[in-house]
Amino acid sequence: MSNMRHLTGIKNLSREEIGSLLKRADFWAKSPGVQSEVLRGRFVANLFFEASTRTRFSFEVAQKRLGAHVLNFIPETSSTVKGETILDTVRTLEAMGVEAAVIRTRKDGLFEELADQVELQLINAGDGTNEHPTQCLLDLLTMQQQFGKIEGLSVAIIGDLRHSRVLGSHLHALPKMGAQLLLAGPASMMPQPQLVPHGVQIVEIDEAVRMADVVMMLRVQLERHTSSLFISKEEYHLAHGLTLERARMMKPGAVIMHPAPVNRGVEIHTDLVDCERSLIHKQVTNGVAARMAVMETLLRGSDVKWESSLATAN
Repeated sequence: MSNMRHLTGIKNLSREEIGSLLKRADFWAKSPGVQSEVLRGRFVANLFFEASTRTRFSFEVAQKRLGAHVLNFIPETSSTVKGETILDTVRTLEAMGVEAAVIRTRKDGLFEELADQVELQLINAGDGTNEHPTQCLLDLLTMQQQFGKIEGLSVAIIGDLRHSRVLGSHLHALPKMGAQLLLAGPASMMPQPQLVPHGVQIVEIDEAVRMADVVMMLRVQLERHTSSLFISKEEYHLAHGLTLERARMMKPGAVIMHPAPVNRGVEIHTDLVDCERSLIHKQVTNGVAARMAVMETLLRGSDVKWESSLATAN
């Protein structure tokens, strides 16, 4: 992991690299309130070209808990409104001594374009419909905490699969970690067949709910659709959502997850968001730990004594 320059996606990470990040994320998850100085004096920038609550703020909390100086870039008040490219923006920050940039963008593949043209380290906070690697890591951490393992789990991801960058990461991560991945959703929202790895099963929603240890619902991403939904939200919920009736089909011990934000009453019944089976709020908590692990590993490397980075809890 010490040779890892960027986190552009999960696709290029090995099982061992994912496992190392999860191990460190679990350490931070078990150390709430601990303040570290491992990134003391280091400057990092958050560049969010799309709206975000959980990802943006959990990155900032993670960075500050590691002692970093944090710069929050606001596109509307930057030179990008004058036509400056993201590459030139990143190079400008790099020239000022910023060492890492966390970027969320609508553009698929931006990180592949930037990776070989800049020296600072890049962290993908979601690029278009491509990948969302830190969301994937926090999801894996949540599963591991719940079941004590990932290998052997059956995970159903259900909903707007075609437009989901969360699925884009899990398509690579879950099979690598030994989980069985099931996909279900409307025919018009299924991923392109060439993107689905061998061994991933496409099933009907009721079968997915019955088989899964983890039922992960995805938001209908209306902002990424070129046309409006072909049915009403109520009809979508009945046909493709996690209704109260479908929730009763779940296996004993099975759990509900969702990367959020949640459209209550669309992809999931509002009562299920906060029910005992739901790990949705736990996912948010784990977002800080997962992003601490990423920032620490990229900027410090894993070839150091991790524990030496700790300060005493406040």
